[in-house]
Amino acid sequence: MGKKGVMTSDVYEKLAKHLDDLPSGYPRTKNGAEMRILRRLFTPEEAELAVDISLIEETAEVIARRARIPVKEAARILENMEKKGLIYVHHRKSKPPRYQASGYVIGFFEFQVNKLNPELIKDVEEYTPHWFDKGAWKKVPQLRTIPVNESIQVKNEVLPYEHAEQLIQDEEIFAVAPCICRQEQKIQGHGCDRPLETCLVFGRAAEYYIHNNLGRKIDREEVRKILKTANKTGLVLQPSNAKEPSNICTCCGCCCGVLRNIKRHPRPATLVWSPCIAELDTDVCNGCGICVSRCQMDALSLDNEYAVLNSERCIGCGLCISTCPTHALRLVRKPKSEQRHIPKNIVRTNIKLGRVRGKLSLGKMLQMVLKSVIDRIVATKRD
Repeated sequence: MGKKGVMTSDVYEKLAKHLDDLPSGYPRTKNGAEMRILRRLFTPEEAELAVDISLIEETAEVIARRARIPVKEAARILENMEKKGLIYVHHRKSKPPRYQASGYVIGFFEFQVNKLNPELIKDVEEYTPHWFDKGAWKKVPQLRTIPVNESIQVKNEVLPYEHAEQLIQDEEIFAVAPCICRQEQKIQGHGCDRPLETCLVFGRAAEYYIHNNLGRKIDREEVRKILKTANKTGLVLQPSNAKEPSNICTCCGCCCGVLRNIKRHPRPATLVWSPCIAELDTDVCNGCGICVSRCQMDALSLDNEYAVLNSERCIGCGLCISTCPTHALRLVRKPKSEQRHIPKNIVRTNIKLGRVRGKLSLGKMLQMVLKSVIDRIVATKRD
């Protein structure tokens, strides 16, 4: 039984529903992998409190009031959940921490970096094909694809939020973490030998990673080196889907949960928000095959010793362009009709995604904000 007299199984059912109501979702399956993941990561008391944590940043006092438990008890559980990477926490100088709900992906799964074990990995692998909602991702993806810097020619019109160097220009705090996807595959004896420590995080997200030992603090110069390494080793740059992103993932098609799901689709180009697409000039192609080995979506192949490009599989990452010895490949900007509007920040991305999934209407948002305000007022008066 839980502390509120609720059966333990019901606690996890409520948590699964709570997570599915978040913008990124947590769909149910017949094999039950999603429930096994929750039971492995959350204790019953953590699961019980998690359903009272919203998308709005709130103190332990506010969450305790909503959960109807003592503040000290709530603070203890919340601190443990932060250490386990189950929630997102904002730390500010001379102010109490503020807690926020975290979805599964992108979210508390990534926060399990360096904590993976074979049992959890087995359940995650079973769940990977199910959490990816192709319909929602096509309309509002959580990540987008940008070209590697070396593939961008001066004459190409590339906006600041489409250029990795520009994305880090105004940031001051950086962290790098191991790629949890490659880490997961390595533990299973699968995957590739590409670099592990390549996932970049900035700003408040970097502070969270550093505070919880999920990644190490680095400077701007090391960020640039990692971006160059990404191109050298054939990693796709995937920042969060916002003009002001909090991270840039560096992904491979053999390990990344997102790219693996996209790769399974017959037309990956329709699922990604990328400003560019590759073009091939067969007249200057020498059939070396470098582009074929670099492409993470199998968009390129060799036929009669010359490259063939399937544009429906191209996600515009630029990895084939940056190493083409004859310059037979180039990136071109997609027509205006195919350009996507990139939200200003992650909050707006989540609002759009929540609306697309039918989980975050204007009425629900107002209700959530009003409830948070009331709980804050009541919690303050109680103190």
